Amino acid sequence: MPVQTIDDVVSALDAILQRSYDKQSRLGYFAAMYQRVTRVVRDGIRAGSFQNGPLMEQLDVVFASRYLDAFSTFQAGGMATRSWMVAFHGCDDANLLILQQLLSGMNAHINLDLGIAAAQVSPGEQLPELKPDFDQINAVLASLIGTIASEIAAVSPLIGSLETIGMRSATSLINFDIVKARDAAWFAAQRLAAEPQLLHNITVDALDLAVSIEGRAILYPPHGDCEALKLIQQAESKDVRLIIQTLSQGNSSAATGTT
Repeated sequence: MPVQTIDDVVSALDAILQRSYDKQSRLGYFAAMYQRVTRVVRDGIRAGSFQNGPLMEQLDVVFASRYLDAFSTFQAGGMATRSWMVAFHGCDDANLLILQQLLSGMNAHINLDLGIAAAQVSPGEQLPELKPDFDQINAVLASLIGTIASEIAAVSPLIGSLETIGMRSATSLINFDIVKARDAAWFAAQRLAAEPQLLHNITVDALDLAVSIEGRAILYPPHGDCEALKLIQQAESKDVRLIIQTLSQGNSSAATGTT
């Protein structure tokens, strides 16, 4: 059943998180982080932190629906967008860093889904009115990315070595640049809002192709120090449930194996 409210989104993410925990699936890594973001946004809406709370809830629902639809399509054996297929299949590769599997999901959701969702809820000339709240919700996403490394240090003790090997900076991690992702999402929204509806499918398909290429660069860096990444990965915990719990910090209903 399609989600209608932000509470529906949280419930849907709870279900994915619990299923991933039960099945010890790495698909739960992104779901845990996304659930956390959604709760923060929901609290912000209820606290009046956004200029237009109802519109923000609508944006959150449309935005989340793209991930939820992609996830259900993938689970059913279908073909989701290229960007999400790259991210989902990346969760099958036990040789990747936890961080890579998280960031590939963030890449698909921000670089592809966010701009599309923004243009959908604020079409045409309505889009500029969304910008202040768009920036705020985008900042929530970006701020969480900035804390991932420290939060997973307990399960990835060598993750701090990314900076040493040149794969972490103030704004980027393993080919995922937070600032560029935020800018790209708004640019995509502007383009979709300004062009005729009949061109949307072409624009979205081209965007999806580009974002999927970025996703593969996150998972398999073309110029990265593969041996160094391998050493970092070998030191990581292989306990999927523990990692899901770690990424669920701050959630009152973090997966514990019970519903």
